[in-house]
Order: sequence, then C-alpha cells, then structure tokens
Amino acid sequence: MDLLTIIGLIAGPGFILLGQALEGGNIGQLIQVTAACIVLGGTFGAVLISYPITDLKNALSMAKICFYSKKVDYNATIAEIIGFATKARKEGVITLEKEAKNASDTLMKLGLGAVSDGADPQLVRDLMETQLAQMEERAMKASKVWEGAGAYSPTFGIIGAVLGLIQVMQNLSDPTKLGAGIAVAFVATVYGLFFANLLAIPMGTKIKLRSQEEFLAKEIMIEGVLSIQAGESPALI
Repeated sequence: MDLLTIIGLIAGPGFILLGQALEGGNIGQLIQVTAACIVLGGTFGAVLISYPITDLKNALSMAKICFYSKKVDYNATIAEIIGFATKARKEGVITLEKEAKNASDTLMKLGLGAVSDGADPQLVRDLMETQLAQMEERAMKASKVWEGAGAYSPTFGIIGAVLGLIQVMQNLSDPTKLGAGIAVAFVATVYGLFFANLLAIPMGTKIKLRSQEEFLAKEIMIEGVLSIQAGESPALI
C-alpha cells in the first residue's frame, strides 16, 4: 500500500473542506448530483471518444500502481545478474538455458534464453530493448489517459457553470429557483478542478514516475545480460 497516495487523497479534500468550514460553509453545500453528472459524465464521454478501448483498460489496470507499488530494488537486480554471470563463467553460457527459468523478470528470462541459444549480441539487445520499449509505450499511454481526463474535466466544470447560469436566467421571475441554479454553476466548476488536480493528473504523473523506476531496473538487466554474453567477469559487471 502506497501511504503517500492515501495521505494525499485524504489530506487534499480534507484541507479544502476545512477551508470551507473556516469560511462558515458546510459539506452539504458541495453535494450537487447535477453538477457531478455534468462533470464526471462529460469527462467520461470525452475520454471514450479520445482513446481506444485497449488504452482505457490499460489505464485502469495500471492505476493500481498508484496505490499498491512494489519497491524497485536495484541492488537485488544487480545481485541476481552477478549470480547468473558467476554460473555462466564457471559452467558456460549454455547453462543459462535452465537458469533462465528462475529469473525474477520476464525481460531477464528473454535475454538469458537468447544468450544460451547462441544469438548474436546485437539481436539479444534488439530483442530486449524492443520488449522494454513496448512496456514504456504501455505505461506512457496509461499516463496520457489519466492526464487527458484531467485536462477535460475543468472544461466540463465550465459547461456546468454555464448551464447553471442558464437555469438562473430562465427563472429570474421565480426567486425560489435561483439558488439551485447558482449552486450548480459554482459547484460544477469546483468538481471539474477537484477531479483534475486531486485525482486524474496526479495519478497520471505517478504512473509515469513509478514506471520509470521499473524501466531503469530493466535497463540494468539489458546491460547485465549483454555483459554476461561478452564473458565479462562478475566483478567487472
């Protein structure tokens, strides 16, 4: 569980509501179903139009790394590479065919398997870098979906405000209906900014940063596997 994400999701709205309370307001003033429908529904529709279904599924599946993240241990990755290098130096790279099955990462398995098969070093690099590039593209697309949602929602907040003002103008002769229209107008803008800046954009940013940590570990794997294939000593690696 990512404690900082949880703290942020609680602290952000909490301080906003605290600020409103200090001004004499209450949470009931911010609960507007109409405004929520306009902002969230409009944002959802815009995202559906903008991105293919595969990117949307990918964005939802990758959202979990904002809340549940496995710490990237670079030292453990290096130690694993050294273990494979030591084995290959003593018994030859052919032994990596069996050892590759115990590798902790699919990219490492791919590289060690190719090395044990006697593939050309450039081919090994190309294979591993191509798979890494596909992973990077997947993460960047997921990040863009969330950032895109964050870009759309303030606009729908403005649309909600305009619709609320239209309601106000149509009921100028009936003062009892003016309050509801004005409330929708202002609350819709709050919802749009809230969703964008406290959820969507931060999640897109975190997906990107967490993915970069993982990609650095995979770049270490690529260089390590190529060093093993080149016959370099474990100490040098």
